[in-house]
Amino acid sequence: MNRETIQDFSCILQNYLVNEGMAIDWAIFLNVLLNCIIVFTGVLILEVIFRKFIIEAFRAFSNKTKTTFDDYLVKSNFPKYIAHGILLGIIWYLLPIIFIESPLMTGMMMVVAQVYLVILCVYIFRSILRTTRNYLVENDRYRDKPMESYVQVMMIFAWGVGIFWIIQLLTGFSLVSLTTLGAASAVILLIFKDTILGFVASIQVSVNDIVRIGDWITFSKYGADGYVTEINLATVRVQNWDNTYTTIPTYSLIADSFQNWRGMQESDGRRIKRSIFIKQSSIRFLSVDDVERLKKIQLIKPYLEHRQKDVDRYNEKNEIDKELLINGRNQTNLGVFRYYADALLNENSAINKDLFLMVRHLAPTDKGIPIEIFCFSKDKRWVNYEHIQADIFDHLLAAIPYFDLEIFELPTGKDLQALA
Repeated sequence: MNRETIQDFSCILQNYLVNEGMAIDWAIFLNVLLNCIIVFTGVLILEVIFRKFIIEAFRAFSNKTKTTFDDYLVKSNFPKYIAHGILLGIIWYLLPIIFIESPLMTGMMMVVAQVYLVILCVYIFRSILRTTRNYLVENDRYRDKPMESYVQVMMIFAWGVGIFWIIQLLTGFSLVSLTTLGAASAVILLIFKDTILGFVASIQVSVNDIVRIGDWITFSKYGADGYVTEINLATVRVQNWDNTYTTIPTYSLIADSFQNWRGMQESDGRRIKRSIFIKQSSIRFLSVDDVERLKKIQLIKPYLEHRQKDVDRYNEKNEIDKELLINGRNQTNLGVFRYYADALLNENSAINKDLFLMVRHLAPTDKGIPIEIFCFSKDKRWVNYEHIQADIFDHLLAAIPYFDLEIFELPTGKDLQALA
């Protein structure tokens, strides 16, 4: 059907009314009104048909291909937008023909069609961006990257261009001039200040590999302690251990200090660092009888025998008077206990011996002398790690009385009652 045939068909009512004696203006108005009803009714019917046909065609095509990119295109409504684009092309072709007797109406409808075209282009662009994001997230290389941030930035840019274009279509005023662009840029910077900061932060986070999706982070300022589930332009979403969610401004990952446990997760062990406070008055030198008694502890028997020989040899060589234990060289119950704790860790199969291992004596405090256990467990899973740590300290706390040591504790209600 050519343009002349469509034009003749669109003027049937107008010609009939004029032949019946109606004024030409009223005949044109009623003819235009009827054409509008016919066109938009036809467009609605075609929209339903086209959308169903194109969507089904896309779905059938995507089912036959191995790639999942076209599957995500269907999920992001790309076929629907294509159907709208085809209908818009039909309307674009028909408008000058249908409204040939009304140039003003033709101009208005063409502007509306152009505005819709701009909006449709933005939606198609958004659909392609979302499809690309979902497709890339399937790849292990991009799974922990803040793809959502990049998509949001590009969408802001697309909507900005679209809005400028629509303003130009509606007002006829060109926005290309330097002054206009400068003013618009200032407004954009003011409105989207947080968004721009978030964009810069998300790029730095990605480039510097500061945080990935799936990292365990602790951010005390915002009460976040859990796994990162989402990184977008404005916020970082953290699922805490109690299954609550905390949102953190993306820029805070650059501006503030937080703790990322990824290094621990990627290493060969998880650190155990905890102290036992020994009551200072319970520390004493070991007598010969004490040494003999402690030799019954198999884990330290070789050490005590070797060490006591060195001590006796030194004291005999220097003719030390051992009537008092303080004279010469002596072993202490705390020193032997420290060696026992060290030997216990080295015998524990759950401790990684290739990483740093130490039992150290910290500076005395008002709560006693801290004996710190510093080592790394092989199993980094939280529950198992806590069990390993608890087993070690359960054993050490139970072993302390065998060395005639006491653990420091603040007085309880029963202690005060006993004194009374």
